[in-house]
Amino acid sequence: MESVRQQKVSRLIQKELSTLLQSQFNHIGHGSMVSITVVRITPDLSFARVYLSVFPSTEPKKVVDAYNASLPEICHALYQRIRNQFRKMPEIRFYHDDSLDYAARIDELLSDD
Repeated sequence: MESVRQQKVSRLIQKELSTLLQSQFNHIGHGSMVSITVVRITPDLSFARVYLSVFPSTEPKKVVDAYNASLPEICHALYQRIRNQFRKMPEIRFYHDDSLDYAARIDELLSDD
């Protein structure tokens, strides 16, 4: 269970990263619509896992890999925005969130009956 501090940090990172990805780094997505579904942060606030949902999801791993390749530039821009709120900035890594694909697959299986 996440602490209140973890939840606040997660929401802040999600909000600021969403703004950055839409404004400054939208070219990285290769024409796909990318949204941040959830941010999970470790209890010591040193590492954040950012889950991305990619639509259309023809090659979501390629899009996530492109964002991970541009991570230094993204982190620098993010840290400039939130540097006054943290002593030590968390390390960030992007992951593909396949929960929508999983839900669609379950719906498909249930509707086949």
